Amino acid sequence: MTSPVFLAIDAGTGSARVLAFGADGELVAHAQREWSHAPVDGHPGGSSFDTRSGWEAVAGAARDVVAALGEDYAVASIAASSMREGFVLYDERGTELWACPNTDGRARREADELLADGTADDIYRIAGDWVSITAPARIRWITRHEPDVLRRARHLGMLSDWVATRLTGEFTTEPTCGSSSALFDLAERTWSRELAERVGIDPRILPEVVECGSQIGSVTAEAAEATGIPAGTPVIAGGADTQLALHAIDARTGRPTIVGGTFWQTTSVSDELIIDPQRRLRTLCHVEPGHWMIEGIGFLSGLAMRWFRDAFCPDAVATAGDEECSAFDVMERWAAEVEPGSRGVLALLADTMQADAWHHTAPTFTGFDISDQGATGRGAFVRAIEEAAAYVARDHLRILTKITSGAATETGEVTFTGGSSAGRLWPEIIAGATGLTVQVTPAPEATSYGAARLAAKGVGVDLAPMSAPERRITADPSVLAQYDEAAARWHRAYAASRELVSAGVDPLFVPPGAARAAGTRSTPTTVGAAR
Repeated sequence: MTSPVFLAIDAGTGSARVLAFGADGELVAHAQREWSHAPVDGHPGGSSFDTRSGWEAVAGAARDVVAALGEDYAVASIAASSMREGFVLYDERGTELWACPNTDGRARREADELLADGTADDIYRIAGDWVSITAPARIRWITRHEPDVLRRARHLGMLSDWVATRLTGEFTTEPTCGSSSALFDLAERTWSRELAERVGIDPRILPEVVECGSQIGSVTAEAAEATGIPAGTPVIAGGADTQLALHAIDARTGRPTIVGGTFWQTTSVSDELIIDPQRRLRTLCHVEPGHWMIEGIGFLSGLAMRWFRDAFCPDAVATAGDEECSAFDVMERWAAEVEPGSRGVLALLADTMQADAWHHTAPTFTGFDISDQGATGRGAFVRAIEEAAAYVARDHLRILTKITSGAATETGEVTFTGGSSAGRLWPEIIAGATGLTVQVTPAPEATSYGAARLAAKGVGVDLAPMSAPERRITADPSVLAQYDEAAARWHRAYAASRELVSAGVDPLFVPPGAARAAGTRSTPTTVGAAR
């Protein structure tokens, strides 16, 4: 006899991952292929998603997992998750014409036009997001620079939809990733025909919207040959990485969650549609109907650690040696020897989210003492990266508290999940910087587990949410005082460092349309009630 497993395929910013979970919720097998996204020649800030090599990565990871399952397990169903915002255009035969990841920022001119003609305001009002890295500006860019692509396009799908399309040949979306396009009507939980027409896209190419957990098709013979997954295996609508992570832990209103991956999302689930009146954070559809998610994004917080590992810590990889001790564990041991404040070292990477005016500095480290390597060595730099992420999350938590009238943090706790939560030190830094009790989920695979829960639901199986947090870290008031001072210093340095960009030094990221619009309101906008 074989035991059923539920497959999660995650097309993330930094990698393609496939994970198999058993009916008891335990991780049975997993595989990963790291990837990167090529710049677009002649278009600063642009990055493309290579669907050919991307599918090879997904299929390769799937083959590894199927091989690991052997004859003891059988794949019962599959659901996909992915980074948000990125999308794919297809021709009438279903062949990919054009694709971009979430980081694509080439459409600056077009975003500025959306801002100037008032469309950006309507997008935020209806879709809860700005034009920074979403579909409206990119569609206008395609119209201007690659008009033949749009003329030939017959289907559009988000990146999790792309995985499902590759598996089934069907074109659908669901509300969590679909709403990250900024072409959704959040209140109606479906495409906004008004916004589609405003940005110049034929609404007929927008796919059918199905609810998360619905079956959308079965694995085709062609996909079976590529992936090793048996033909006919049900494929279930999954969704966006952050919302699926929240679904994995059964996140509720009143307890915010930090989902720490390549990006960090500081989130709150709401049963009211609340859109930030000052256009700082974004709102998207959540997994369950009648629920939404408000979030602030920490840009590339997790990727900064991977970059530092690869660039400066080859001996950490060698020291780690086995799966029980990763290179990140070694790096955090170095950082744990450094006190809060990182001995003055500051990592100036991503700034607090301000959707309509989100200007990042050039990536910079400052405050280190070259004459005293022992005091500000690699441990201080690692800690500075982790503290920078915590300062941004702290800002986002404070904004969430304001726009939800205190509901977002009423319990005095924050849940930390995702890959970054596997560390021992990072949760302690978050507790110290925020003053909240940090609950750490028992595994870093929350997004994939959320997809697996939906895969199981689609075939009538109830996978329980992740179990109770494995760690609870209570803030030390004296440490909070240290972090108040250190965070203030970080903000002052960050503000000053923006001058590097005007001096011609490339920033980490400046999203298109990042110019504050006039006329923001001073109270939260409630656009819907619980259904």
